Amino acid sequence: MKILLIGEYSNVHWTLAEGLRHLGHTVTVLSNGDFWKNYNRDISLTRTNSKIGGMIYTMKLIKLLPKMTGYDIVQIINPMFFEIKAKWIFPIYKYLRSHNKKIILCGFGMDYYWVKTCCDTMPLRYSDFNIGTHLRNNKDAIKERQDWLGTPKEHLNKYIANDCDSIVTGLYEYYICYKPYYSDKTTFIPFPIKLEHGQCNTYIKNKSVYNRIKIFIGINKTRNEYKGTDIMLKAAEQISKKYSNKVELIKAESIPFKQYVKLMIDSDILLDQLYSYTPAMNALQAMAKGIICVGGGEPENYEILNENRLKPIINVLPNYNSVYESLERLILHPELIPILKKQSIEYIKKHHDYIKVAQQYESLYNKITQ
Repeated sequence: MKILLIGEYSNVHWTLAEGLRHLGHTVTVLSNGDFWKNYNRDISLTRTNSKIGGMIYTMKLIKLLPKMTGYDIVQIINPMFFEIKAKWIFPIYKYLRSHNKKIILCGFGMDYYWVKTCCDTMPLRYSDFNIGTHLRNNKDAIKERQDWLGTPKEHLNKYIANDCDSIVTGLYEYYICYKPYYSDKTTFIPFPIKLEHGQCNTYIKNKSVYNRIKIFIGINKTRNEYKGTDIMLKAAEQISKKYSNKVELIKAESIPFKQYVKLMIDSDILLDQLYSYTPAMNALQAMAKGIICVGGGEPENYEILNENRLKPIINVLPNYNSVYESLERLILHPELIPILKKQSIEYIKKHHDYIKVAQQYESLYNKITQ
């Protein structure tokens, strides 16, 4: 098949493209590299934040439109799949619809159905937008509600979701937001991770006890409170202060992906997304390298994967004490670390291997193109 993947989110589309190419498909990735993360892509379309930058971006986009035709599958990362206003995406979507065979919408992150569900029916015990039945009122949560509810973005998301041939969700959280509305065309497929099969064992030190444990945290200053990084960082700093002879805390602040990986790769523990039920791409990429994820590992995450044995994620509740106590347990019981490291790699091999995931996408593509 000839496949076009538009947009990027934490290397999902590029990794999927590699898997699909391995299966013999012709795949093109068109994206901005996920902004400052600068992931690989075949066609680059980036924008600078200025009026002139917007004009140049629009001109480039118009010139690229003829290259976005004649595909068996066009998969868009989000309803806002280009860096222009929602009202201008409508005609571009319709152009793609009329010049390609099938369109797939991804439910991979921020969109109307995610915001609406978390703020309205609240099926999740906690999320980016709610704790129990209470709405979170940090500035990012408020901004996203204003951005997606009762706006052109909402109308665009609804239109595409109704019109597209299939909706793919990558996490349990997003699956339960789309499934009630589009039960007939919503599919859950895990995120793809490319493992370095010959090097997996090198990520696990050949000893049963860790004398100095490295804790890694990535910090995006613009989303600190929203993602719970502020709480996780505070707990990690207190742990590293209390156990200064046993712990090393490594911080990475808004840096490109390749540099980020270099800082992360020697770590033992990753702190990631306090309000998540599941590990997303950042955590999954770390787990593939034998790094233990402290973050989202609720029972629902394992249930949607039909996993009853491998449970390597240290699940934390969205509060300081839960993070602190979870870290302290690992520090005081370092014999658990090599066990969890091995399980983390096995978990990724079993559920997220990029070729296995590409095969699931291939099955979906075959189903909707028949």
